[in-house]
Amino acid sequence: QVQLVESGGGFVQAGGSVRLSCAASGRSISDYAMGWFRQGPGPERQFVGSFPWSGSGTYYEPSVKGRFTISRDNAKNTVTLQMNSLKPEDTAVYYCVARFRGDGLNWLTNDSWGQGTQVTVSS
Repeated sequence: QVQLVESGGGFVQAGGSVRLSCAASGRSISDYAMGWFRQGPGPERQFVGSFPWSGSGTYYEPSVKGRFTISRDNAKNTVTLQMNSLKPEDTAVYYCVARFRGDGLNWLTNDSWGQGTQVTVSS
């Protein structure tokens, strides 16, 4: 099982940028679909973006497409989420997730999740 640790959250004004990192250990992320979710005040985690295990496709939630960019560095075993043009509604705890040989679209609660990092966007 891969272990994930997120970092890079904090406070930012609307319109600003934040870069989140997800450091993986225990297994190579090259064997995993990697993704980001977030949880705001509501009860459910919302999909943000992901890579499938294989192939070059990248998926984004429509409200973040064009503002957020997800990237992976298999050599460093890290995934990043670059968030630009942030809005107050982007305020949430952001979670990194990994699924062994996943398609990047289907995720389960028993996949590998990080502990989350808080991003707060002030208006």
